[in-house]
Amino acid sequence: MRINFNVPPYTGKELEYIREAIDNQKICGDGPFTARCSSWFEEQTGVAKCLLTTSCTHATEMAALLLDIREGDEVIMPSYTFVSTANAFVLRGARVVFVDIRPDTMNIDEQLIEAAITPRTRAIVPVHYAGVGCEMDTILDIAARHHLAVVEDAAQGVCATYKGRVLGSIGDIGNYSFHETKNFSCGEGGAILLRDETYVDRAIIIREKGTNRTLYKLGKVDKYSWLMPGSSYLPSDMSAAYLWAQLEMAQEIGEDRLRSWQRYYDTLLPLQESGRLTLPTVPAECKHNAHMFYIKCADLEEREALRKYLESRGILTASHYVPLHSAEAGVKYARFHGEDRYTTREFERLLRLPMYYQLREEDLHEVTDSIRTFYESR
Repeated sequence: MRINFNVPPYTGKELEYIREAIDNQKICGDGPFTARCSSWFEEQTGVAKCLLTTSCTHATEMAALLLDIREGDEVIMPSYTFVSTANAFVLRGARVVFVDIRPDTMNIDEQLIEAAITPRTRAIVPVHYAGVGCEMDTILDIAARHHLAVVEDAAQGVCATYKGRVLGSIGDIGNYSFHETKNFSCGEGGAILLRDETYVDRAIIIREKGTNRTLYKLGKVDKYSWLMPGSSYLPSDMSAAYLWAQLEMAQEIGEDRLRSWQRYYDTLLPLQESGRLTLPTVPAECKHNAHMFYIKCADLEEREALRKYLESRGILTASHYVPLHSAEAGVKYARFHGEDRYTTREFERLLRLPMYYQLREEDLHEVTDSIRTFYESR
């Protein structure tokens, strides 16, 4: 492809910091770079604790363990999400309850959540699609009235905000991703954010294989032992070193992506105004992070025709999540509450365009010119 769909972010300091981690002779988990990254997120978000993990998947699994999700419990979330959002709770024996999405933001429809609550419901998991915040005030109100936990899947939402609050810091627990496709990356990685002190001590134990090894490293106990179920969720400090090189330049990376996002929007706006396609919606109360730029075609047939046309011109694009309720495992481990009015329909229309740090101006123009040419020919 002449224009890739994604290019992992790279600042130039990553190798220098990895070498520093090696020279420190501290390359396993919770080294100096891990501490820097965790402190950075705590300062940015105001949460009581941020713990780096090996992936957002593992951060979500930790959330399920922290909430003591058990067999027969129910967890509400959108079907339009990555499989890890559901897997973390299914692994604990829970049944996932899907509700429909809003067609404007592709986020969970907050107005449908309450009707899906049963005596077995334990948590609500809003997914901030494309770094655009869900309607969190409504979700928090529902959760408070029904005594439910809120776990934010903010895999795509690092540094984005809802009413001035950073995504991932609004619910009880938040989860980030640093996969190579994300705004900040270490190849594979994630973080769990704990809004207040409620879960901190247990989270530290769960993350250290269910032991009090952290207390041992701090010299507070003379040996560590197994206290509760847990796993190895600590990333290498070399991974954190790679990530730190990007967090140091977070503002520059964010501004660069936002410029590309806005250029896409402004250039393609005439096609929306003429009714040919639909552009992303960002509610006034949300500040997004330009994690992705997508367009919506008339239907699946048109989307695939456009995707193949762009591919023929050397431009790689992508659709996104196949709704989980339509998958074999979704049928087995979950149910869809209410009507699927928008989840499948909007999935079939959506096409993601190339978006990454330092996307070249000429490449962006090639993408938008090709899209215009496609529609002019129809």
